[in-house]
Amino acid sequence: MIPNFRRRDLLAWGAGAALAAPAWSQSGWPTKPVTCVVPFPAGGGTDAFARPFTLAFNKATTKNLIIDYRGGAGGTLGASVAAKMPADGYSCFMGAVHHTIAPSMYPKLDYDLERDFVPLALMATVPYVLVVNPKNLPVANLKEFLDLVKKSPGRFNYGSAGSGTAHHMAGELFKMQTQTFITHIPYRGTGPALQDLIAGNVDMMFDGLGSSAQHIRAGRIKPLMVAGQQRNASFPDIPCAGELGLKDYNVSTWYAMWMPRGTPAVIESEFIEVIKKSRDMPEIKTAWAANGADFPNLTGSAFGDFVSAETKRWAAVVKASGAKLD
Repeated sequence: MIPNFRRRDLLAWGAGAALAAPAWSQSGWPTKPVTCVVPFPAGGGTDAFARPFTLAFNKATTKNLIIDYRGGAGGTLGASVAAKMPADGYSCFMGAVHHTIAPSMYPKLDYDLERDFVPLALMATVPYVLVVNPKNLPVANLKEFLDLVKKSPGRFNYGSAGSGTAHHMAGELFKMQTQTFITHIPYRGTGPALQDLIAGNVDMMFDGLGSSAQHIRAGRIKPLMVAGQQRNASFPDIPCAGELGLKDYNVSTWYAMWMPRGTPAVIESEFIEVIKKSRDMPEIKTAWAANGADFPNLTGSAFGDFVSAETKRWAAVVKASGAKLD
């Protein structure tokens, strides 16, 4: 289990693991700690991948990657902060799929994901899972769930990391495809929403496996379905949407790294090399497997093209669902 740390955690690898400066570094970077803005509170999906990556970064560079949590407004507050940080190679931003949804939900953003940031790499992809509080919804499977929800339109609710996040859109897409009415309850991040789900203050969530995994294993929440057309290797007992009749419910979350536009190109390249090296580190493989995640090999401009495509895709979902800020 990944341990808890305080806000602006400085995660040091330890004196025993100190290494010489990596041979591939041409600029001498980094010579001091690098700050990574995580735009959601601790305990959420982004955090589940940001924390182990700090350990990998420290191991590869012998310098610290410091997490600066800036939650709020569906991840857009932190993105706004990161866009204004110095482009000197000592600031980065670990965002998520939510940031390709935000332009369609927040018409007055004071930053532009593609204009103000340089895309470094796609760090993790995780399928979405429908999880319920077993006391609020004592159902054994998706069929029983749908029967109960359809009998009482509007009675049940689902929590999300905030309006306009992938959690929100995953819920709206599910409602469209199952013709159900479930009330949306937005929170300031996945962590607070999960806490209220476990406490029974909300009934269900459409969440990434990365943040729900430990609670599923502990029996605090009950999974009914993973999105997509195949079961997840880390959770083979959870049926997938395709086998339950939802052939078009293909929703996943992803997490990625950017730096402010204007960062020296050599540093961008060296950061990408650190990310590539981290993929093969045992601690990263263990953390990603525990969270049911894949670590794609998608970096630089190819990742930038992926971001553009995702922004267009989610704009179409937002328009079709009629979703609005709550």
